[in-house]
Amino acid sequence: MTSHSKKSAYRMLFLIATPKLVRKAEDLLKQEKIAVQHLFHAQGTATSEVMDMLGLDGIDKMILMSMMPKPCADDTLKKMRKKLHLGMPNTGIAFTLTLSGGSGHIVQLMEAVREESGQAPEERNEVRVKEYQYSMIMAIVNQGYSAEVMDAARPVGASGGTVFHSRRVGNEESLKFWKIHVQQEREVVIILAQKEDKLAIMQAIGQKCGMQSPAQGVVMSLPVDEIAGLD
Repeated sequence: MTSHSKKSAYRMLFLIATPKLVRKAEDLLKQEKIAVQHLFHAQGTATSEVMDMLGLDGIDKMILMSMMPKPCADDTLKKMRKKLHLGMPNTGIAFTLTLSGGSGHIVQLMEAVREESGQAPEERNEVRVKEYQYSMIMAIVNQGYSAEVMDAARPVGASGGTVFHSRRVGNEESLKFWKIHVQQEREVVIILAQKEDKLAIMQAIGQKCGMQSPAQGVVMSLPVDEIAGLD
């Protein structure tokens, strides 16, 4: 890892959109020579509570994640907003989260993207402290409880969410020691919330779907750096 790469600011870019738009975004990232990409299939529930995010009419969604230096992330977000028409009905939303670091190989890939683009590194200690307007709330619950998460979140400010499935992995002996019995099949609900609504949404989800409930939920939040699609 080079001396400047240790100090560079990095971002994780998320795009939550229809499969058609995600494929267009893949092409955009390939043109920008951004190599690190991860795709997840996501879906709403059969009810309208979970599946209406920013006017998306279909159940099927995809989540695209890509790591890159902050200058590249800012530029890519602007291009996605323009080329994918984010913010219009039946499109999607893109946003970036701050990364504190990465493994050596990943950092080298991200720095190679920055150097090829000719952009100067933006160092972590030079990034201005700012008030984050949005947060990404993530609720991890037992399978079948994503609708209850949204039932709790909507009355206190959540406009919609995205659900994808996951599988728990962990130390079974530790779980038994702490007398925790959590299903292996889990659902992850992602909600983008404004700062004034974040605490109320997290508290509502915790009260209805917390560890002491049948949902056995865990709720966390991360600040959103930049966003496209909520203009």
